[in-house]
Amino acid sequence: MEQFGFGQPVRRREDARFLTGAGQYTDDMNLDGQAYAYILRSPSAHAKIARLDVGQAEAMPGVLAILTYDDVVADGLGPIPCQVDVPGKDGAKMFAPPRPVLANGTVRYVGDPVAVVVAQSQVQARDAAEAIEVDYEELAAVADTAEANRSGAPRVWPERDDNLCVHWESHDSAPVDEAFARANRTVRLELINNRVVGSPMEPRVALADYDAETDTRTLYSPTQGVVRVQEGLADLTFKIPKEKMRVVSRDVGGGFGIRGKLFPESIITVWAAWRLRRPVKWSADRSETFLADCHGRDHVSVVEMAFDADAKILAMRAQTVANMGAYLSDFGPRIATVAGARIAGTVYDVPVLQHSVRCVFTNTVPTDAYRGAGRPEMCYQMERLLDLGADSFAIGREEIRRRNFISPASLPYTNCVGMEIDSGQFAQTMDKALEQADWSSFESRRASALERGRLRGIGLGYYIEASGGQPTEEARVRFEDDGKLSVIVGTFSHGQGHETAFLQILNEKLGINFDQVNFMQGDTDFVKYGLGTGGSRSSQMGGVAVARASDQIIDKARKIAAHVLEAAEADVEFAAGRYSVAGTDLSISLDEVVKFALAGTAPEDLDVTLDETCRYQRSTECNFPNGCHVCEVEIDPDTGKVDVVAYSAVDDCGRIINPMLVAGQVHGGVAMGLGQALLEHTAYDDESAQLLSATYMDYCLPRADDFPAMAVSFNEVVNPRNELGVKGAGEGGACGAPPAIIGAIADALHDYGVQHVDMPVSSEDIWRVMNTVS
Repeated sequence: MEQFGFGQPVRRREDARFLTGAGQYTDDMNLDGQAYAYILRSPSAHAKIARLDVGQAEAMPGVLAILTYDDVVADGLGPIPCQVDVPGKDGAKMFAPPRPVLANGTVRYVGDPVAVVVAQSQVQARDAAEAIEVDYEELAAVADTAEANRSGAPRVWPERDDNLCVHWESHDSAPVDEAFARANRTVRLELINNRVVGSPMEPRVALADYDAETDTRTLYSPTQGVVRVQEGLADLTFKIPKEKMRVVSRDVGGGFGIRGKLFPESIITVWAAWRLRRPVKWSADRSETFLADCHGRDHVSVVEMAFDADAKILAMRAQTVANMGAYLSDFGPRIATVAGARIAGTVYDVPVLQHSVRCVFTNTVPTDAYRGAGRPEMCYQMERLLDLGADSFAIGREEIRRRNFISPASLPYTNCVGMEIDSGQFAQTMDKALEQADWSSFESRRASALERGRLRGIGLGYYIEASGGQPTEEARVRFEDDGKLSVIVGTFSHGQGHETAFLQILNEKLGINFDQVNFMQGDTDFVKYGLGTGGSRSSQMGGVAVARASDQIIDKARKIAAHVLEAAEADVEFAAGRYSVAGTDLSISLDEVVKFALAGTAPEDLDVTLDETCRYQRSTECNFPNGCHVCEVEIDPDTGKVDVVAYSAVDDCGRIINPMLVAGQVHGGVAMGLGQALLEHTAYDDESAQLLSATYMDYCLPRADDFPAMAVSFNEVVNPRNELGVKGAGEGGACGAPPAIIGAIADALHDYGVQHVDMPVSSEDIWRVMNTVS
């Protein structure tokens, strides 16, 4: 237990198969007799389909079927629904247009599915798709977020007078306006939270089968939780009983929020398999990932903050235009509004605020949750405003935060939107980060860099996460006939290391060795309930469910141990994998109890079924991991090139189950935050709305040499709301990195009068700013 219990940096058990090529990703799977689907996608961002002729394509070798919107109608497939309803200002209803599985006479973004070819081979399917004749009548298109909100912009949906999906407001403006009117000073900033592409290592794949004998459809596909996808396909698309729709996810190479959606390609393959009565497989290439997976972020905001004479925040307000893309995805409009607003005010004592968000349609790929799902955007706004506030008062950036942190004495603290922040030591966490980063000695490093002809800057970003969401999760723990333990979870690991972390919980609770445990996830044949993984919820929800199911096993097995030891149940204690009779030397291991239970010799009145399920329901919606990240950059004034030369993070993720896993989560989040801040530019043509960055030749992901060695440590403030004491860990880096990096760049350019530069910051951007100012 000392080696594998809580707090130990146990190496991931699952890595053995990944590193030896024994992983099983969906594209590794093939079924006997499978056909291949290829999706013909629109090359136009906005156009009428004047003519669609599949005759020549149907006659090509190997073609089994070509499906169009007429077939969608014939088979009764309804549109793909948005699964949220965001309340509009003054009671206005959110406009949620239908999203057809295949284009219904009009295409609305480059990549919109038009037709599906199913053939004996992938090459034959692709060749036939190229033979489909489509005449497009081009329509005016809009891609720019701010432009879409302006009067007279091309309309994505002609039945509307504008491109507005919903205008959401968090609060009334009157108290905010009053606070601004009496402020000692105010700061204002226009900023962009740029669009990013999820880019998981594993492109999306869908492999579907149909069993006519049982009338059961099966989808094999990478997800972030199979039950949610099963329910979407069964309830929303095919209108069939849930048990007739099986969803299976084996190993998954990355999620980041985009894996759990109800995608057209999943529906198409299941539909095609049912139609043809044979397996059908679709595999995305990398460019198709850019065109077919949801994008993230894409906000344009005007943000303001009011202060009193002591630099204490009086009020904050933000007006944001958020890009939904051409259609509403599962949760798209919620991300930019109520999801992000759960942390309105972040870790600061903000008396009044208002967030006003206009969700708009454009002729672009739909957007949805992307690592952090609204919270990085909120943190970015607050941190950039505080940097400007510090400059306005000529005080340190750490000082203005210290003056405004929610104090420990105020916890639990109910923020402006009614969320109760239950724990945190915000000033302490920042002080740890500043010490780790050697903040106090920075000016000597700045001077040294200047001697080398480099501009050096430092920035910090404090974040808070509303993690968890969906306050119910399930786990099942059972001993099998061979004596091994199976743990079945409704969360889903797509890179986080659940197989190791959950086994550490079992080791801590039951004293079970890793090699005794079967870890089971990702198949609705045995996962009957579970809300999957998203919002950094797995340890605090699935982990607690595993712990409680283990406690149920302990209680059940205690009765058996008492029988074997011929003792009263009340006298039998359990610790470190053994039952002991208090005050005696009588004891028996859990393994021995299990063997007795399986031997079939127990009396009939003794229940020896060691199979326990816990459906855990949390009393609160979220918990609140937080942290402070500090970044140092150097800029080459001749070229504008930015190098991140130091990065330090101190995170409060509650009690740490496995520090190695959590450090990896921090590294991954920071990588995505750095990518957004410096490298990842989703470029659309302003007039044609063509996606110009649909390959890695044009869309730059961060590489290893973009990072220094990161200093990562933790301030473990135990979560009082669950017995494990854990908080979320997966998304903090994506929240803390952008403001820390942009703050460092602004600090390096302070003598040029620069207070802010928008993401993603290229060397050309820096060069132009410096040369414009000088």
